[in-house]
Amino acid sequence: MPIPELHLAHRLKDIAPSSMMRLAAEAAALRRQGRDIIGLSTGEPDLDTPLHIQEAAISAMREGDTHYTDIDGTLALKEAIQRKFDRENGLKFNIDEISVSAGSKQVIYNAFSATIDEGDEVIIPTPYYSPYIDMARVLGGREKIVSTSADNDFKMKAQDLEAAITDRTRWLVLNSPSNPSGSVHSASELAELADVLEKHPHVWLLSDDIYEHILFSGRFTTMAKVRPFMANRTLTVNGVSKAYCMTGWRIGYAGGPNQLIKAMRTVQSQVTTCPPSVTQAAAVAALDGPEDVLAKIRSVFLERRNMVVSGLNSVPGIDCPTPQGAFYAFPSCERLLGRKTETQTIANEQDFARYLLDAANVMVVPGSAFGVPNRLRISFAADIAQLTEACRRIAAAVADLK
Repeated sequence: MPIPELHLAHRLKDIAPSSMMRLAAEAAALRRQGRDIIGLSTGEPDLDTPLHIQEAAISAMREGDTHYTDIDGTLALKEAIQRKFDRENGLKFNIDEISVSAGSKQVIYNAFSATIDEGDEVIIPTPYYSPYIDMARVLGGREKIVSTSADNDFKMKAQDLEAAITDRTRWLVLNSPSNPSGSVHSASELAELADVLEKHPHVWLLSDDIYEHILFSGRFTTMAKVRPFMANRTLTVNGVSKAYCMTGWRIGYAGGPNQLIKAMRTVQSQVTTCPPSVTQAAAVAALDGPEDVLAKIRSVFLERRNMVVSGLNSVPGIDCPTPQGAFYAFPSCERLLGRKTETQTIANEQDFARYLLDAANVMVVPGSAFGVPNRLRISFAADIAQLTEACRRIAAAVADLK
């Protein structure tokens, strides 16, 4: 029998699978074919989850903590999150102002789903984490992209935010430290943006703080702390994936006004029922555990950052700024455009990324995936030996260009 044609919702026509996950799958497939691929495309720490967190999960399983929990998180985890926000960020939330989901991406989707109607706008500065755009689109919203410049460390200026706001604007999304640039907003920079938002009370802020603890210089702060008047229309999003090397455990969380958290709870109740019970117990151990764990993880990434930035800047034609946070380098390859391989001219960063994969067995992400052409995102969430070899391969591949 012929397979009947499947009708797909029209809202999916502009939605593509995650480019980062697609590249990771491609790297895995090439490895199965025998290629010695160094994959620097995914935003996943390669370090093991700290032992005390693993032990908490094992204890939870042995104690029978394997059933449904409350829709948006156990009381124990919400209390740990409450303590974390107070201790580290100076933010105070009631228990009914905290939401837990299966990853921070689901937190963001729940928030958008609860607030975006057809044609509503979400302001997203470049370079951006592309799921922000796709989540807004699938819900009928539209992205309003605000371009930033390397001259300003890829941080949005207050006047550009002001120009982007319309009466259909629902959200501004800020990610600091940034994926992919590693830039970090200072308190004064956040204050300038907040002063713009103060004039537009219909615009809410989604503060994506997932890389908070991978900060190499300066002091982390978040807008609801810098400008307390923003607290009643800010969703502060975080999670355990990056800081505690727990990507596969799938726990994200947020603090925000009760009316929003309640609406997000309704969405989640129809989508995933609740976050995983065992991983919630592990997240409690992470948030309440020894803080020296974070310092050790950060020191590993700092060493890698310094090596990668130095290695890339030693390659003629590549210019790599030093990221303040997260675990990505975001170098420019603009000076290499126009050079030739045996079969083609390198016209853009996508060609260069493909060339690195074909000629050097190194996989990186083209900057166009983040709204910034002629740059690459290179994850240094890999061991130092792999990163050293990757830089050597990149240098050799560039030297072969004509």
